[in-house]
Amino acid sequence: MTRFVVKVGGAVAADAARAVLPLAEKGHEVCVVHGAGPQITAEMERRGLPVRFVGGRRATTAAALAVVREALLRVNAGLCAAIGPRAVGLAGDEIGLRALRLPGLGLVGDPLPSRPGAVCRAFADGLVPVVAPLAEGPLNVNADDAAAALAVGLDADRILFVTDVPGVLVDDEVVPELEAAEADRLLGDGTFAGGIVPKLQAAVRAARLGVCAEIGETAVLP
Repeated sequence: MTRFVVKVGGAVAADAARAVLPLAEKGHEVCVVHGAGPQITAEMERRGLPVRFVGGRRATTAAALAVVREALLRVNAGLCAAIGPRAVGLAGDEIGLRALRLPGLGLVGDPLPSRPGAVCRAFADGLVPVVAPLAEGPLNVNADDAAAALAVGLDADRILFVTDVPGVLVDDEVVPELEAAEADRLLGDGTFAGGIVPKLQAAVRAARLGVCAEIGETAVLP
């Protein structure tokens, strides 16, 4: 039996189900972590709340955190429905996901390796825990970072980042393997931009702490 953490976006529940169900049906332990970025941004704009990102993290006021929570729980319910009766929805701040609060961003944290009892119990019961990325506080946390922290804390064998691109692209070609040191260099020189940046940073963190990491078809090595 292999223990997986699967990070999925919140946009298309069916894609998440296609990624998760084959693993669960083979008897593997699967923890799903999801985002809700587009939904959060749309609702914040609708309410006239400022949208600001710093280093891939959303600056979060108390008013924004209420929007974040509502959007995450809606996406969580949709994912659970798509995955089916074995799915159990969990909010990270209610199950002990820990984080260090980051200065200058409001109610935002950097997740710490965590081993929530609720996730372990779900595994023992043959269920698929679906975790909304909030941390104790409560704090808003980046979903990629939350997935990496849970993968390390749960001693997962693999962390999979399901994306809308085939993998890490360099010169429009998928890189089949990328060592952590090379990933750091490419991140530092501005080769990458947009959503791949936090995914790659999280994959590097997990790989260096002993969890095999994959972004699409790209394996990230320690």
